[in-house]
Amino acid sequence: MLIAGETSGDLLAAELVKALGRSWTEYATRGDGDDLKFFGAGGSNMAAAGVELAFDLTQHSVIGLWEVIKKYGKFRKLFNQLLALAIERRPDVIIGVDFGGFNLRFARAIRQHLRNNKPDWRPKLVQLVSPQVWASRPGRAKIIADNHDLVLSILPFEKKWYAEHVPGLRVEFVGHPIIDRHKQTVGREAKERVDASALNVLILPGSRQSELRRHLPVVIGAGERIKSALPEARFRMVLPEENLRAQAMKTVQMPEWIEVQFGNLAEALEDATVAIASTGTVTMECALFGVPTVALYKTSWSTYQIGRRLVTVPFLAMPNILAGAMIFPEFIQNEATSDNVSEAALQLLNHPEHRSTVRSKLAGIISNLGPPGAVDRAAAKVLELLPRQ
Repeated sequence: MLIAGETSGDLLAAELVKALGRSWTEYATRGDGDDLKFFGAGGSNMAAAGVELAFDLTQHSVIGLWEVIKKYGKFRKLFNQLLALAIERRPDVIIGVDFGGFNLRFARAIRQHLRNNKPDWRPKLVQLVSPQVWASRPGRAKIIADNHDLVLSILPFEKKWYAEHVPGLRVEFVGHPIIDRHKQTVGREAKERVDASALNVLILPGSRQSELRRHLPVVIGAGERIKSALPEARFRMVLPEENLRAQAMKTVQMPEWIEVQFGNLAEALEDATVAIASTGTVTMECALFGVPTVALYKTSWSTYQIGRRLVTVPFLAMPNILAGAMIFPEFIQNEATSDNVSEAALQLLNHPEHRSTVRSKLAGIISNLGPPGAVDRAAAKVLELLPRQ
């Protein structure tokens, strides 16, 4: 059983399913001819990979306390539906893929059911992509240790962190999946994109409707200021899925000088001189392609007030966290203005030597993310948990 509630998790879960299928024949020692079967909740990538979905959970993805509260009834209904499905289907392994707020509670509910009912069903519980317990609410590590058999980490420092805080929990660093998605890019010599005179600005406002609603006015305003200062600059916006078009068009009047593209982010990153991006997973893809980036994030007032009291790391963009320094300028909440974002972007666009320095630092970060084969290593760890007959 797999559960993924966000676009990035849906993609990673689909990659894991394919890797499990490739590796299954090496581990299948049963004589009854059983094959691997997958079910749960996720999105279109998981469905295409052969996962039997109870529903598309990615359509309900939100971030922030107030946003979750507003949809609490819906989430509770989906949660209970999946819990009943797990109890009915009795999977050998339950894998939560990212989406920690939902998946940690789900693992705890499974363990509680087992304690209360003592059935002859003993599923292994796995979390693929650790919640950022090292950044906020470290006490959650104890909850993870109480309810999980294995955490598959994609960041190099997490295994040591867990060993210091909950030494009894098995944590395996498998590497970062973006290395496999863009193998041809890793290790390639840093160079200017397209040609020395090209000024291509890539806009990546986020993958959730709430992110588009808050970020688009800021990034469009920043684009207008950049366009005024550098008329030769070209702009492209990439949204992960076409179903976000309606939200984007409802939020802003899209200028005709911005090319809007759905998916195929790698091609856009290849051509980008500078990116303006939400501080999410996409900043790691910007780092992988060596694209100097200005990062931003805006959320609801209540979520921000709570978050600023809980978060202990000094940055939100993952490349900055991994570097321990602000390689990507980042602007959060009230600082995320069109003026601030455009000024930082213009500093990069006007200074090729600065971009070159940033790319060199990004190459160092990427070199620590592990070799290709992250999902295959993750699959091997999962298959070790399956019962043998």
